[in-house]
Amino acid sequence: MASLKEQLWDPVAGFGVTFRTMFRRVVTEEYPFKKKPTAPRFHGRHQLNRWPDGLEKCIGCELCAWACPADAIYVEGADNTEAERYSPGERYGRVYQINYLRCILCGLCIEACPTRALTMTNEYELADDNREDLIYEKSDLLAPLLPGMQAAPHPMRLGDEKDYYRGTGQSSGREDEQARPRGEAVS
Repeated sequence: MASLKEQLWDPVAGFGVTFRTMFRRVVTEEYPFKKKPTAPRFHGRHQLNRWPDGLEKCIGCELCAWACPADAIYVEGADNTEAERYSPGERYGRVYQINYLRCILCGLCIEACPTRALTMTNEYELADDNREDLIYEKSDLLAPLLPGMQAAPHPMRLGDEKDYYRGTGQSSGREDEQARPRGEAVS
């Protein structure tokens, strides 16, 4: 048998939450029209970066796919030739896919990338009404060509491979700073 407290007080206490919030001012988020800026280190959509001459930084090593805990990344590498060069190394990522239905945006793939080819942007609007559109291909992930860049394939224009990875090619100082491998001192 229910006690007097359970019969009388509990229903009133439950409705108390409803009555308390019923007369508060409604907060309306105007999201699609007024977007708040994200934090500087926000993990959003991935981007495959390019060297200053337009070659891809991805060398098809598949380390990002191995590091992904959700198994959301698929990479298939292929060999570069002198006739068709997509990256400065021996290999390039011929097929690169990220399945955003699986991706948890953790950033472990970014940490695993030895050439800093993969970064995360601040873009967070990844919803879609079609499952197939949430599997991003290499063409969707590649950074846009900036002025002075040439679409791959083309021969290396910044020097030999060591110049690319050490950042001592014929590019401006800003790109050299970004291209320097982690932990290497400036000489």
